[in-house]
Amino acid sequence: MTQTREHSQPPAAEAPPVSAGPSEGPLTPEELQLSARNHSMPLEALSRDLTPPGLHYVLTHFDIPDIQATSWHLRIRGAVERALELNLAALRRAPAITVPVTLECAGNGRSLLEPRPLSQPWVLEAVGTAQWTGVPLAYLLDKAGILPGALEVVFTGADAGVQGGVPHRFARSLPVREALRPDVVLAYAMNGAELPPQHGYPLRLVVPGWYGMASVKWLESIEVAREPFTGFQQQSAYRYQATADDAGRPVSRIRVRSLMVPPGIPDFFTRRRFVRPGPVMLQGRAWSGEGAVAGVEVAVDGTWLPARLDKPAGGYAWRGWSMTWEAAPGEHVLACRATDTTGATQPLEQNWNYQGMGNNVVQRVTVTVE
Repeated sequence: MTQTREHSQPPAAEAPPVSAGPSEGPLTPEELQLSARNHSMPLEALSRDLTPPGLHYVLTHFDIPDIQATSWHLRIRGAVERALELNLAALRRAPAITVPVTLECAGNGRSLLEPRPLSQPWVLEAVGTAQWTGVPLAYLLDKAGILPGALEVVFTGADAGVQGGVPHRFARSLPVREALRPDVVLAYAMNGAELPPQHGYPLRLVVPGWYGMASVKWLESIEVAREPFTGFQQQSAYRYQATADDAGRPVSRIRVRSLMVPPGIPDFFTRRRFVRPGPVMLQGRAWSGEGAVAGVEVAVDGTWLPARLDKPAGGYAWRGWSMTWEAAPGEHVLACRATDTTGATQPLEQNWNYQGMGNNVVQRVTVTVE
């Protein structure tokens, strides 16, 4: 089985658990340490079509590599007619595309689950949308020439560490058919500027429609493989599991979700919102990796009404929505839910699973009108 830059590890059924198991207690020191290293997008940034790099969510599994572009090379090898090695200058001379893409962490919403899976304790804000500029992956794979019998394409980053007792570099694979999509990009720029260190400088993969774990950062090598990739981040992490012993099924495309810009002003500690009586413009964004957003509904105290949708910004970029609410004095609970063209709708209750993946439960915002 192909194991690109991975230490040997037991098969999936015997692999060490990804986390210590769910908890019903307060946040642990380990979770607080992770939340200090990583950061989410402030919900007020939903008002922007594009998320500035400093506001875009960041999840780094290990240390952020300090890479010097002058000595960096991307290697393409494996089941190809010709191996390639390219530096950043060569990549910048290649044909380029710019793709607007909403990226979301697969663990977004994890801290809302009961019991709480122990890992990065995201609430709702592990998301962001950017314009990613770079070389179409399909262009380079065509240059290399994929040989018959190839099944997957494995992407390995420069970030290394230990997870689940397994030392490895962060690596993920895509089926060949996904890797050859025309919108999958090897990005060297974000929102028209050089890729920031925390977002994968000097080169990262961006896979539109898939949760963020597929978009490998600090990319160093691409290997075309004839056998399924069995690296830790593919075989053990990022799986929908009922229990620690469940082999589960892999996480892939983003489930439909919508989020609201919290109206009014917040209480510093609780983030509870305060607004004045009268017309209040409610707005937010909705997205899905499975199909286009078909509609968004907004609830005020449990009564659902349709919102107005903006024109789509791209096939896999979030879509704006808005609705005017006549705010009456008192306490209110606002909520929003999206439906995509496959018919999938956000659930009203949690999607519990052992690793806390894909929890796209509706957002609820408590508002005091005074």
